Amino acid sequence: MTPRQWAREQAMADIKRIAREQLAVQGGAALSLRAIARELGIVSSAMYRYVPSRDELLTMLIEDAYNAVGDVAEAADAACERADVVGRWKAIGTAVRAWAVAVPSEYALIYGSPVPGYAAPPDRTITPGTRVTRLLIGVISEADSAYAGPNPVMAPPVREDVRGIRESLGVRGDDDLVARAVLAWTAVFGLISFELFGQFAGGVHDPAAHFDHQLDRLALLVGLA
Repeated sequence: MTPRQWAREQAMADIKRIAREQLAVQGGAALSLRAIARELGIVSSAMYRYVPSRDELLTMLIEDAYNAVGDVAEAADAACERADVVGRWKAIGTAVRAWAVAVPSEYALIYGSPVPGYAAPPDRTITPGTRVTRLLIGVISEADSAYAGPNPVMAPPVREDVRGIRESLGVRGDDDLVARAVLAWTAVFGLISFELFGQFAGGVHDPAAHFDHQLDRLALLVGLA
């Protein structure tokens, strides 16, 4: 790396660090290139040599956040025995929650309310944004499902959506299994969101234990255990 390249990498690292500090205090809607420039001690026009717009910086932060949670989830899965599908399911869920609790502002950026006036570009965010989803549904679809309960009749539009999800994520399993997997996957993130955004306040006194218990229930629901 040349000195110029190194300086640019360092500048981008500083810009992202200050932007994440802004996220933690003010949220994504208040992200300001001018304020970041002021913190760096440079004129605001100099920022555009590194980041062309606030939206571009938001996209970078979203990509980084999705990849960060994807990395911890994949590392947790890789540390488990392949045949231990319940252990893998719980390891992934626990790792995602731990990441979210450690950096709640980054979790909120990707799983909270959309930033007004900003639309994430699908070509840059869908692939990193589905890493955890593919992992969770993949574990379920790889298992020999022990689910023996009834399945409700699936309306044609729902069946079409489920098949589309299966094809887009590249996972195996019949329509009912994938539908159960979607329910379990969204429940995992729902539990985390309720904890971080205060909906459990006063009702759940040990969020980690509650989350672990619900992971066990979800494993039963989808037929892992």
